[in-house]
Amino acid sequence: MIDKLEFFIALAREQHFGRAAEACGVTQPTLSSGLKQLEEQLGVLLVNRGARYMGLTQEGERVLDWARRIVGDARAMRQEVRTLRHGLSGHLRIAVIPTALAMVPILTTPYRERHPGVRFTVLSRTSIEILHLLEGLEIDAGLTYLDNEPLGRVRTVPLYREQYRLLISRDSPLGDRAQVSWSEVGEVPLCLLTPDMQNRRIIDRLLAIAGATSAPTLESNSMIVLFSHVRTGKWASIMPEVLTTAFHFPEEIRAIPIVDPAAVHDIGLVVPYRDPMTPLTAALVAEAKKVGRTFGAPMAP
Repeated sequence: MIDKLEFFIALAREQHFGRAAEACGVTQPTLSSGLKQLEEQLGVLLVNRGARYMGLTQEGERVLDWARRIVGDARAMRQEVRTLRHGLSGHLRIAVIPTALAMVPILTTPYRERHPGVRFTVLSRTSIEILHLLEGLEIDAGLTYLDNEPLGRVRTVPLYREQYRLLISRDSPLGDRAQVSWSEVGEVPLCLLTPDMQNRRIIDRLLAIAGATSAPTLESNSMIVLFSHVRTGKWASIMPEVLTTAFHFPEEIRAIPIVDPAAVHDIGLVVPYRDPMTPLTAALVAEAKKVGRTFGAPMAP
């Protein structure tokens, strides 16, 4: 039954029989047969079939919710039994918004020191993608915004607060200022993240509140691209304060606080709302709480 539910989850995620079979490491006939058997056991049609995948039935959508819970619990049980026998080990998958990627080592480094048998995969994803990946059991945890857009049913651990700085050349018109307003920043040609990133949506909203329009001269979904352009001294950008201290910029680049308003957003860990948590996830949550206390983040209730 668990294997068949895994097949069903994979099909709902991939929306293609061939890709779902490949993701499960089986042949397409094996996957199709397993899904047919699942439908026969449950006594309902789960998948609308034609020449190709045509979506889930209404019953299939409800079964998908249960399938994710059951498979998630089964994985947690296997992981806990393995931990009891061999200690904490396995594969921890974390998806992170681009602006928080530089902060991942504050979690993974002490975690690995305590649990050397664990290996990590860290992915750069948008905040929306992180929630979808969590729901689909494709990742174990995410680092994202906690207080700006809806998160759904997840457990959260605040890590630090994101405040914003204008990165600009010292010899630019605003380069000698102690602070700048969002309306003034709106007059500067900027390089920013693409609109699918929540950081960009936050910046666009703050500029709009100040009566300015976001019209970047360069957009990218990579922070490395933005950093490399700013470092030339010919480009300006808006970045979280924590990144301006994590990366070393040339002396001619200044990180100027942006005020009016002085916006702040909480960044933290999100994990599936499951009790009990898997041992890997529980250890990550414990590590995140230590980091949050270090950074003075507001603790979740």
